[in-house]
Amino acid sequence: MTPPKSAPVANNMDAFLMPFTANRQFKANPRLLARAKGVHYWTPEGRQIIDGTAGLWCVNAGHGREEIKAAIVAQLDEMDYAPSFQMGHPKSFELAARHAAMLPGDLNHAFYCNSGSEAVDSALKIALAYHRAAGQGTRTRFIGRERGYHGVGFGGISVGGMVNNRKWFGAMLPGVDHLPHTHLPQNAFAKGEPEHGAHLADALEGIVGLHDASNIAAVIVEPCAGSTGFLPPPRGYLKRLREICDKHGILLIFDEVITGFGRLGASFAAEKFGVIPDLMTVAKGISNATVPMGGVFVRKHVFDGLMTGPENAVDLFHGYTYSAHPLACAAASAVLDIYRDEALFQRSAELSPYWEQGVHSLKGLPNVTDIRNLGMACGIDLAPEGAVGTRGYKAFVKAFDLGLMMRQSGDALAMSPPLVIEKNQIDEIIEITGKAIKAVA
Repeated sequence: MTPPKSAPVANNMDAFLMPFTANRQFKANPRLLARAKGVHYWTPEGRQIIDGTAGLWCVNAGHGREEIKAAIVAQLDEMDYAPSFQMGHPKSFELAARHAAMLPGDLNHAFYCNSGSEAVDSALKIALAYHRAAGQGTRTRFIGRERGYHGVGFGGISVGGMVNNRKWFGAMLPGVDHLPHTHLPQNAFAKGEPEHGAHLADALEGIVGLHDASNIAAVIVEPCAGSTGFLPPPRGYLKRLREICDKHGILLIFDEVITGFGRLGASFAAEKFGVIPDLMTVAKGISNATVPMGGVFVRKHVFDGLMTGPENAVDLFHGYTYSAHPLACAAASAVLDIYRDEALFQRSAELSPYWEQGVHSLKGLPNVTDIRNLGMACGIDLAPEGAVGTRGYKAFVKAFDLGLMMRQSGDALAMSPPLVIEKNQIDEIIEITGKAIKAVA
């Protein structure tokens, strides 16, 4: 007889399959967060942890903002949900207009979804639909980049270039090529944009030569690769990509899920680098992570290219039940108020030199092989210890024990604090990071 199934016990960790986590290792020695305010978390035991990563690159305005809470509560009292298929609600149109007003160039339309992963898959589909509407239905290939991260949908992992995110899931989307990454040894310890590597964009010409431009729909890159350990683009690299895409009629997609909404000291990387993509994916800072939300910002010519059929025909056969969810729109609008009223993008730019000075002060510590920074973010490479990721994980755990939350990707450490952080708190982050690195030497 089959023994009866035992029911999960309350507060037992076994039932939750944790994402991107060594489940067995974590559950043997868990790191739990119970509450948050400002730039800090607290553990269930009451231990204070400074948030060196703005959650997951997403809590740009700091935790526990009462203005966002009030907007969500007010919207919930008014209306909890409304569909966006052949219907609408005022806040979705208001939010899209506000986003369009702050975007550079003619990025003046917004499609909303629920996450960065959905935003990427949406952008890829918009690119395909655009070319098909233009009578160029053979343009189906996508070009990503090595060490790129574009979420966890099958489209995103196909154009992404992080091996552990790809190897488990088979063939994925067909017709995808990858540009080389831009992490060059001669750029070690660069401050801001590295000087070397713009020529790596020319690899796109080789891919065009292999497949012909008539078969290529879009190139997608993160302006600054984030999840791989934060790699700022070489000076002139993104402009060169833009030029090659324009030459061959290929759409350029910027994945600004991390870089958007002030992280680099500008509204978006597109503004920072003076390069306007045809499509831009966003999430994270769009709602300060209070309500899940993502989006695709679309240039005028792409939007107009979809408006070609009869007026009563659906223009884009794509969408989500929760596209432009009323609570998410209310939260995102309140977040824009905070960004504006507290000038957080300008504050990010003003704090960036102090952040840069702090992170580069760690040069010379044991096993530190590279430090990179741009805006309010950085990556620190540690020399491997045995299997890849061993030393990085030890440093991550030690930092948490010392009161700092950071990100770890292999043997790279990444940090991106909330934009409301103070200089003395930056000093605290740098001090703890240094202690953690020394402790795992």
